[in-house]
This record gives sequence, C-alpha cells and structure tokens, in this order.
Amino acid sequence: MSFVLGRDAAPADGPVCRLGDYRALDGSDGAAVHLDLDSPHAVLLVGKRGYGKSYTMGVIAEGLARSRGVAPVIVDPMGAFDTLSQPATGDAVPARVIDDPAVAPDSLDPRSWCTLLGLSPESGAGGLLWQAAQAESTIDGMRTHLESADASSAATRAAENHLRLAESWGVFDADGLAAADLATAEATVVDVSGLADAPMNAVCRGIAETLYRARIRRSIDRLPWLLLDEAHTFFDGVAEPGLETILTRGRAPGVSLVAATQRPSAVPEVGISQSDILVSHRLTARADLAALESAQPTYMNGSLADADRLPESPGDVIVIDDATETVHAARIRSRDTPHGGDSPNASDRVSDSG
Repeated sequence: MSFVLGRDAAPADGPVCRLGDYRALDGSDGAAVHLDLDSPHAVLLVGKRGYGKSYTMGVIAEGLARSRGVAPVIVDPMGAFDTLSQPATGDAVPARVIDDPAVAPDSLDPRSWCTLLGLSPESGAGGLLWQAAQAESTIDGMRTHLESADASSAATRAAENHLRLAESWGVFDADGLAAADLATAEATVVDVSGLADAPMNAVCRGIAETLYRARIRRSIDRLPWLLLDEAHTFFDGVAEPGLETILTRGRAPGVSLVAATQRPSAVPEVGISQSDILVSHRLTARADLAALESAQPTYMNGSLADADRLPESPGDVIVIDDATETVHAARIRSRDTPHGGDSPNASDRVSDSG
C-alpha cells in the first residue's frame, strides 16, 4: 500500500519518486509515500536550517535522475549536490556536474540587463544598455553597439564599464548552456557556489528561460524539472521573472519547479500560492509561519503552526498536496548518494598539539 503525492487519479504506470514513509502518531513508519513525476508540478520545500530541506531535494533529485522522460537540472548555490555523481546505494544515479556554467546573453531581456547591473532604464547609461541588449545577442555585439551609439561620452563610458563588469563574471557566452545540453537523461548539477548573487541569478535566469522556451517550441522531448536550493536568493534577484513564468505558465509546456528555502517569508506570494505540493520541515520563525499561513488551503483542518502538527525532528515533514487536497505526516527516506549539505564542526577538525 502506498500513496502518490500530486496524482489525483488512480495510480498509473507513470514515473514516481519514493519520498519516504507515513509517520504514525507513535513515531513509527507506515506505508510508502511517493511523489508523482509524470505530470508537471511546482514543489516548495521549506524548513529551518539543519532540518533537512536540502536533503529532501537530494532525494527528489535521485528519483528524477532514475526516471524516464524527465530532465532534472539542479542550480546549486552551496556546492552541496555534486555528491549526486558519486557511487550510490542500489540503482545508479546518473548525474554530472557543471562547475563553470555560462548562459547566452540574450536569455536576459533588456530590462533584466539593466536590473542585473543596477542601471535605471531611464538613465543615459541604462537606456544605452537597453538598446544594446535589444539589438545584439553577444557581449561583443553589445560593446560594438555602445561604441557606435550617438550619446554623451559619460553615458557611453558608464554603460561600457557596467558591461565590462558583467563580462568579468565569465557567465555569458553565446555558445552557453543550450536546452539540448540540459535536457538529458542524467541529472545536471549546475554548481554556482563560486559566484556572487548577481551572476548566480543570471545563470539561473538563463537556464529557466532556456528550458521554458525549448518546451514552448517543443525542441526538447523530456520534461524539465528545475531544482533550486536557497531559492529566496533567486526570487530576490534577476532570476525571479523566469521563475514566476514557470510557476504561472509552466504546466502547459511541462516545466516543473522545485524550490527549497529556509525563508518562505522571503519568497514572493506567487511562489507559495502557485505551489501544488508544499513539504514543510520544522519552522519556528513567526514571519515564515505567517507566510505559509496566508496561503493555507481551506481544506486543511487546523493551522500548520499548531504545536501538534509541526515536525520536530530532522527528516520529519508535513506535506500539503493540492492535487488530492490532503495533508500528510511523513518521514523522508535515506539518501542513496552521500549528502553534501552538512556543515563542518570544529570538534571534527584534526588539530596538532600546539
């Protein structure tokens, strides 16, 4: 006996991921709980630090990597998911790590270029950058456009300096990650842990736009699943419009989003309201609980913040499944690949006698 989250019809033979087991009132494990991978979903994983949200994302990534017809892409801001490519317990988890990602400059629209570099579109430099991004698809082309623009030397110089900054990040390339590079049978871990917030957001936005556009054009067959750890970092940056597009319009072309955050209060309302599956680990911050309460479905009896409802131990979760309009207490299964998200302890370090 098992249950498939996100599947409101009778169980079919479509792919699923074993998420864990039901958690009984006495703390024991019950029947298996699976996550539907056959249809597109928006999944929000929340929980305070150290209670397992990144671990849960790893469990989902393992299931996706082993499933047919899907293309999991993990944007990894903490360098915690390269362990997916290591030997696994049981069936192999096909995964690869991209540690020097680059995206096409035209995956960002002109307004996003201005936002990325902190320029107002109404300013002289911002207006020039807007025009360059609108006219050209490469950094070199944008630079040439700026050099030939009929504008003041001060505005041109400011726009060129900002464009030079973006180029220095090393994340823009006309031959950057294409949909065909990402929509593969293996999990693709895009390691952005060495980047600052702005270039990290640019990479995430480029990937989100590339996958969505490819499915709109039907140029890739596999259904993409975009997984984001520390999602509040991306919802608060230039990646946000691309993520909102997937949340609000991704179901039709078949693009899914899994977002993990310890700060649901920093996620825009659309990020919570558009999620059809919410997996909550332990939360204690009043603002984070309030953010979830504001979008709590009417079919949920009682409050998520009730003391007897909130999970207390790492790995324990409450799952709200909008497809079946049900609420479940579960325990996440053990990872089959090593977990890379643990923090080091000083007591574990080797010290010399001096």
